[in-house]
Formats: sequence, structure tokens, C-alpha cells
Amino acid sequence: MTKRLVVVGLLLLLGLPLIFQVAPLEILKLKVFDQFVTKQLPSEYFTVLNITEEDIMREGGYPLPRQRLAEVNAQLLNNGALGVGWVIAFPQPDRFGGDEAFAESLSYAPSVLAMFENDNGAYPPTTGTVILGDDVGGIEAQGVIQNIDILKQNANQGIAVARAEVDSLVRRLPLLLRTPDGWVPAYGTEVLKILAGADTYVIKTNENGLEQIRVRGLPPVSVDSLGRKWISWVDTPQTDLKEMNVNGKFVFVGFTAKGIMPQLSTPVGYLEPHKIQAALAESILIENSPYIPDYALAVEVLIFTLSVALMWVVLNVFGITSGIVLGTFISALTAFSGLYLIRLGILIDVTWSLISQVITGTVAFYLNYRTQFKLRQLIKKQFEHYLDPRQVKRLQDNPDLLSLTGDRKYATFLFTDVRGFTSMSEKLDPTEVTEIINVVLTQQVEAVQKYGGMVDKFIGDAMMAVFNAPLDQDNHEEEAINAGIQIVHNMEKANEELERRGINERIKIGIGINSGYAVIGNMGSDTRFDYSCIGDSVNLAARLESSTKTVGKDLLIGESTMKASKRDFIKLKPIEVKGKEKSIKIYTLNDSVI
Repeated sequence: MTKRLVVVGLLLLLGLPLIFQVAPLEILKLKVFDQFVTKQLPSEYFTVLNITEEDIMREGGYPLPRQRLAEVNAQLLNNGALGVGWVIAFPQPDRFGGDEAFAESLSYAPSVLAMFENDNGAYPPTTGTVILGDDVGGIEAQGVIQNIDILKQNANQGIAVARAEVDSLVRRLPLLLRTPDGWVPAYGTEVLKILAGADTYVIKTNENGLEQIRVRGLPPVSVDSLGRKWISWVDTPQTDLKEMNVNGKFVFVGFTAKGIMPQLSTPVGYLEPHKIQAALAESILIENSPYIPDYALAVEVLIFTLSVALMWVVLNVFGITSGIVLGTFISALTAFSGLYLIRLGILIDVTWSLISQVITGTVAFYLNYRTQFKLRQLIKKQFEHYLDPRQVKRLQDNPDLLSLTGDRKYATFLFTDVRGFTSMSEKLDPTEVTEIINVVLTQQVEAVQKYGGMVDKFIGDAMMAVFNAPLDQDNHEEEAINAGIQIVHNMEKANEELERRGINERIKIGIGINSGYAVIGNMGSDTRFDYSCIGDSVNLAARLESSTKTVGKDLLIGESTMKASKRDFIKLKPIEVKGKEKSIKIYTLNDSVI
């Protein structure tokens, strides 16, 4: 239940920033996208003419007379320019009276003048559009700075708009802007329209807004619901007033002199408006230019949810090592999917999904490690005193071999008790009693562990051991018998050890062994529990040990254990035990064996 709450909490904690597109996450997304939409080859249809600070000084200062601009326009056309786009606004008449000359030069070839956004509420004439679908979506223009009448009568116009993203970088531009009367083209869009010889824009919409914008003669351009195109930054060839190397190209003219036109921040550095509009025109011609579809967020949320949930599952189901391998594969698959979609021109962000996978993996790894650590400590606490250290290590490394709850399992149970220890302890001082019992129990433990058994508990001078639990054990019946024989022999060693210590009491042992099903696992209260065994077969082993006194044998073996062994047994007279209606068949071994 706790882990379910953790994964739900993780999905909410990590998913909400993605769903609501919080600023830091959106910035991260944009930075990643920048790596896939930069620097592509130019189309060879455009060039950029920079009017530099040196040009301004040489021409006598800013603004340049429009008579001079007319000369520049004419010279560009004489040098083979297909047309000229002045990414400059001319809202006021020229004080030197050069407007007519400039207007005339604009009429000689396709020309486009810039309009810059303004919140004055003044809108230019709308352009011809055909709407396929409902007329919805788009970015609202707030008004523009228009050019004087004589100029705009001889040239086309487009809005040189460049709105920044949340991190103040320009990355996508609208191809058309909406006004109360209709649609107005962006500057770069209008350039392509006049070069294609088209007179209208075709706008395809869906329920979310704009979907495609098309100019006759050019491939359709996928846009977002607001009509924006993601810019593919191109190194458009550049020239200046001295060279004017413009043959066969449309020229975007603008100022690079400081203080005249603003430089706008882009992923490739600071650019002037005419360079940005040139990049827009270039991007429209790139058929596989990346774009963000309207369904991008839904896909991103789906990828995030599936990948994070899957990461959690594999790290909890398959364990740490296998989980890490599978988790790495999930992350690699997610990254590959994102890259593949980008190669198709679809900008689907998987960055946050990858980050979330790492966070989820770290949390799952920590919880699993903590669980495994606690389990290892619990195993050590439960078994370090009762099992051979190698068996304890095996359990720690393979906890699946162990059930720390309760399981019904077939096993062999061995009980021992020191004969006459109660009366012996009455004659000895406490120190001697402790010495005796420690020596005796040590010898018994060594025998049990030697043959793969587990010492379950000590009850005074008595001991209980189990074979085939917690670890599975082949021939556990035979191993239990071997351990019983070894205990009898070890008692001789114990007596020798006590004699060396000056204790002359002789130790005799009683052993009962029986096999059968029992419930084996952790038992007790919520605050105190032990790994133990309960069941009728366990009780019978204890009864056999008690019966060694009356039968006069050191070792008694139950029928189920006897049947599993190939030894030669001596059948004894059946005995009556408490809780059994029928007599119990018992067996022992030859004295020579014991």
C-alpha cells in the first residue's frame, strides 16, 4: 500500500509541472529543442544586406535620405536581385523629399515593406485568405506602425513580428496575424507569397485552431494552433552596400548599426529583425522543419505516465540489478522515440520524462535498497546464532529462499535434552552450571550446523533444531540422523572438556527426531517474534526425546524419518504419547553406530 501511494505521489508531483507547463520546465524543453532546430543549409533564394555603422557614417548619418535608398534599391535590382524587402518602417515623409523616387524604385520589382507591432489599434488592410474549416485560432495583432501611402501603394507589406518565449528568446513566429477585419501576413510570409506569384493564403484549421498555412506553389506549412512556425536558423548569405552580391536572390535589407534597430535574442545569438525575417522565409521552404503539433502535450503526458509507471514496476518486480538494466532500456527507448519523432520534424519533448524516470528510479532504488537492507538485517538477526554463517549469507543474498511469514513445509525436527541436569545443577554453583550448559549446547550446535540444520531455540538445557528450513535441503531426514549421531559423540567431547575444567559430572543426552509437515516462519506479536515451527510432527519429535528416558535409549527416531533413510534401524516397542490415540512406532540405531 505504501509503495502504491509513493508511485501515485510521484506521478502527481512530477506530472503536474508537465501538464501545467511551468516556466522552468518549459525553458528546459525549449533549450533541448534548440539543439535540433539550429543551423540548416540556406535555400539559395535569399541574401541579407546589412547597412552597417560605417555605412551610416559614410552616408552622413541616420536616417538615410530616401533618394539614397532609391539608388540602393535600383542598384540591387541592377545587380540581379529578384526583389527587395526593406525590413524598415517609413511612417513619416522624407524631410528631403525623396519619397517619390523611392516609391518609383519599389515598383520596378517585387518589394515588401515592414510594419512593426504597436498597440495603437491601427490595422493595415487585410490580405486575401481562403479558410478551410472554421475561422478560429491565431494571434491577435494589437496594431501596427504603417508606412506612408505613397510607399505602400508601390510595395507589399508584412508585419515584422518577433515575440519571445518564456526565456526571452525568439524561436517561433506567426505566419499570419489576426485583426478585427481579417488576416495580415508576417513579413517573411509575404515575401514568399510575392515570389511565388500568389495572391491569397490558404488556411486550414481544426477544432484547436490553425493547422496549416499554404501559399500557391509552395508546400503547406504545419503550424501550431496560433499559426506559429518553429524557426530553422539558417546562415543566410550576407552582403553590404559595397559588395551588393545579390544576383538571383531576394534581398532582406536592414540596419546593423548600433542603436537603430533592436537586436533580438535567439538560440543562435542576437539578430536584427531583417535577419529573423529572412530566417522565417528560409524556414517555410524547409519541408522537414521541426514543429510542435497541437497534440504534443497529450503525447508527452502519455509518454511520461507510461515510462514512469513502467520504470517503477520493473525496479520493484525484477529487483535492483535486473531493474537497473530494464530501467536503462526504458530510458534509452524513451530517448530514441523522442529523437525519432524529431527526425520526422515533430517536436515531442521527452526530456522531462527522462528526468522523471531518473527520479523515479532513484526513489525506487532507495526504497528497494532500504527494504533489502532491513531484510538482510532481519535475516541476520533471526539466524546468525542458529545457522552456519555461510547459510546466513546465502539467505541474505537470496531472500526469496526464505519466507518470513508462515509456510506449511515438510521438514525434520530434532529435540535434545540433558539427562539429570536439574538434579546436577542443584549440586553445583551457578558458574559451573553455566559452564556445563554452554559446553554442551556448543557441541550440539556444531553438530546441527555441520549437517545443514538450523538451531531453532534453546529451552534451558534443551535444544530444538530443524532441517529443510529455512533453506531447502536434500536428504534432510538423513542429515538430521547424522546430526543426532554426532551430538551423541560430541557429548563425549563435552565430558572431556568439563573434566579438563575440573568438573567431574558426566553428561548424558536424549534425542528425538521426527519428520512431517509443520507451519514454519515468524511467530509472535507485532513487537516480539521468532522464527519457529509449530505442528503435530514437531510435538511428536519432542515427545520422542522425552521418551528416551523411559525407553533407555539416547536416540529415538519417528517412523516418517526412518522410512526416508536407508540405514538399518532397530524397531522398538511402540509407545503411548500424550495427544495420540494410537501407539507410536519408534526406532533407534545399533549401539555401534551411535
